[in-house]
Amino acid sequence: MDGMDRSASIDFAKKYLEDILSFFGLNTDVQATADEEVIELTVPSTHLNGFLIGQRGETLRSLQFLIATTLKNNDAELNRVNVDIAGYKKQRYDRLAEETRGLIETVRSTGEPKHLEPMNAAERRIVHKTTLDYSDIETHSEGEGRDRHVVIAKLAE
Repeated sequence: MDGMDRSASIDFAKKYLEDILSFFGLNTDVQATADEEVIELTVPSTHLNGFLIGQRGETLRSLQFLIATTLKNNDAELNRVNVDIAGYKKQRYDRLAEETRGLIETVRSTGEPKHLEPMNAAERRIVHKTTLDYSDIETHSEGEGRDRHVVIAKLAE
């Protein structure tokens, strides 16, 4: 097998997640889209939301890992996957973007950089993306592994 193109990668990821869900007795249509590098899989709200999300999103991350690993093993063109269940991540990301805007105002008024708590890569990306709207503010990540976090600072004049 010489790999899956972009379209086949997306179709495979959608079907693979639907197959996993049907194993738990949930027959549902997963919505699948993709940007340049990440396949977005959205599972509608059902009675299994809590189970599929898991404690602090752990089951959700495990599903993502499983799908991404399988895509990589099949030499898929797109193999980064973001799974959202019942809008759980979207709500979390919206809240994080809102908190980031508040922190930016604090950094602007005090001039002091803000070190955020450690976050996963997807969450750090939300902070970096939110900050792009502010020309006088910059962000960068510091630390290794589980301690990796974002620093929000004013641009030097």
